[in-house]
Amino acid sequence: MRLIVLLCAALLSWSAAAAIDTYRFNSVEQEQQYRELTEQLRCPKCQNNSIADSNAIIAADMRTKVYELMMQGQNKQQIIDYMVARYGNFVTYEPPVTPATLILWIGPLLFVLIGGAVVILRTRRRPDAAVDDEFSERERQRLAALLQETDRKKP
Repeated sequence: MRLIVLLCAALLSWSAAAAIDTYRFNSVEQEQQYRELTEQLRCPKCQNNSIADSNAIIAADMRTKVYELMMQGQNKQQIIDYMVARYGNFVTYEPPVTPATLILWIGPLLFVLIGGAVVILRTRRRPDAAVDDEFSERERQRLAALLQETDRKKP
């Protein structure tokens, strides 16, 4: 019975052996920079969590890489540039302004403006179309003459 209890306890405590990131830093400023960087970088898998908050394997790899790059002496911007080069602009919460991102921001605005212009132009044409439907005096005389001629031909 004791063997079964020990075996169950060992199996249940397996999750306690989960890896916790423990890094040694040379200074408090370096540790603070690490924390800021891991909060600024987005997890590619979780998409809405920073790599500091994510439990995904890729986030753990990214945290390790941030630590390694810091230990190599790279500054904050160099580390962010490395991550952007590797994972794309998505890993930053504030992507840079590029032609692709301009299209994403300006596209819907242009769509609304063009749609509004089309609606305004179409509503302005309708009164003009009603005026065009009216006959001129010459056309009315011609129509009356054709109708009289048609009436005469009827037996």
